[in-house]
Amino acid sequence: MLAQLSFSGLDWLPILLGVGIAYIVFGIAGFGTALVAGPILIHFMPLSRIIPLLVLLDFVAAFGNLLPSRRDVVRSELLRLLPFMAIGCTLGVVFLLQLKSDLLLLLMGLFVTAYALYGLAVKVRPANLSGAWAVPMGTAGGMFGALFGSGGFLYALYLSARLEPKEQVRATQSALISCSTMVRLTLFLVAGVYADQSLLLLAACLLPVMFVGLWAGRRLAHRLSREAFVRLVTWLVLASGLALIGRYLST
Repeated sequence: MLAQLSFSGLDWLPILLGVGIAYIVFGIAGFGTALVAGPILIHFMPLSRIIPLLVLLDFVAAFGNLLPSRRDVVRSELLRLLPFMAIGCTLGVVFLLQLKSDLLLLLMGLFVTAYALYGLAVKVRPANLSGAWAVPMGTAGGMFGALFGSGGFLYALYLSARLEPKEQVRATQSALISCSTMVRLTLFLVAGVYADQSLLLLAACLLPVMFVGLWAGRRLAHRLSREAFVRLVTWLVLASGLALIGRYLST
């Protein structure tokens, strides 16, 4: 069965390491798997396989994050973001099918990097963010999630400014990621992507690494204060933006 995957013994080390680190990040912040694992996996498989692979793993991981913390989900924020996330997912699929995504990838990377640098430079931040920001954040998050598998950072920025306990931020974000992943998983199923048995086998092989990374990330997240949590998310957003710019330059 493993012969179907056509990876050498040396290939497995960076693949497992990249996926493990990606899900440590996911366990801490609730997003970032495509942006962390993508630049590593792209050396071993095309992007057309990477995104469906990570969608499968994200689907399991998001529900793994959600189940123990479902009571902390703030339903009002979830319901405020969901419609715009659905609109964004639809737009993302349209753009993915009809437009070249290279320029969008660069613009997204520049926007994310600039926003993160601003967040790190400005010490005094608003105590609250208007609920009206759910419209652009939800729409852009859904669109970028469908295009690049990386829209969760926008939900993190929005929810971190709206909710006080970090547990509510992580739980609500996990619920959003679960919904977004379900939509993308359905689209890939309809498109016949998961008819590729080797892709499903690879996902099954990576599940143990995903669970270990998720467990380690959760333990680290519980030890962080809210201020440290928000700052860490901002640093992860900056790394995400730089990774996107690097991905654009490497294509």
